[in-house]
Amino acid sequence: MTENVENLILERLRRIDDRLSNIEGGVKDVKLRMTAVEEHLLSIQTSIFGLNQRMDRFDERLSRVESRLDLKDAS
Repeated sequence: MTENVENLILERLRRIDDRLSNIEGGVKDVKLRMTAVEEHLLSIQTSIFGLNQRMDRFDERLSRVESRLDLKDAS
């Protein structure tokens, strides 16, 4: 009887070990995907920063053109 209990406990522990292995693999996959998402977001932020810089330069150039042409705001 003791042997049956030990076998039952060992079988349960093996199942738990298998499930933990599956969970571990899933967590590794999620970590990889999160890293890819973070890198993509960083790329987007960098692109937005570059676009903002270009818009600032356009704004400066437009202000210079307006001042040269002696244009004023209608407001």
